[in-house]
Amino acid sequence: MHPRVLGRVDYLPTYEAMQAFTAARDAHTLDELWLCEHPPVFTQGLAGKAEHVLDAGDIPVVATDRGGQVTYHGPGQVVAYPLIDLGRRGYFVKEYVFRLEEAVIRTLRDAGVTGHRVAGAPGIYVKLDDSSGHAPLQAPGFTGLGKIAALGVKVRRHCVYHGVALNVAMDLRPFGRINPCGYAGLETVDLLTIGVRTPWNEAAQVLARHLEALLGP
Repeated sequence: MHPRVLGRVDYLPTYEAMQAFTAARDAHTLDELWLCEHPPVFTQGLAGKAEHVLDAGDIPVVATDRGGQVTYHGPGQVVAYPLIDLGRRGYFVKEYVFRLEEAVIRTLRDAGVTGHRVAGAPGIYVKLDDSSGHAPLQAPGFTGLGKIAALGVKVRRHCVYHGVALNVAMDLRPFGRINPCGYAGLETVDLLTIGVRTPWNEAAQVLARHLEALLGP
């Protein structure tokens, strides 16, 4: 699985290209990893509820076939789309999601940041008052946390598409116009907000390296 850096590309044609790639693949199709960023867009999952979009304004809302609720993509965010055959790699969706999250956790760790999982809420979170601390979470829910990475997947014939989005250095204000991933009041952060300055290309390369290592058989 070799990464393809697409740069800044519109969301809808990229989504349609993922669907077409997955529909056309067969047992011999090589897995791919697409890395990109998108112009401002809100995307809704299959279970997405309209009320979680509080004020879209001039930002388009695109309905998708991934799981989950509404999220935001914009410049300064690394979006990674692994297009892989889970059946060939020998693990199931729950393990795949764990590996996606672990790739983000390791990417953050390389930047001196500790990422956390929250039970029942896919994605990766950081402590707002101690982003580098290693103490486990104590408070239930999202108390004291900011979401730094979101994920959503779709499985078709044992093959997955969509993926994970890591916030690097972006305008976070549009997250305030939605209930991120369906959670009212959930704070969203990026690496820059917690004091880590890293170029988009560097963050993308590090995330790609960890995804390649973790998504193998």
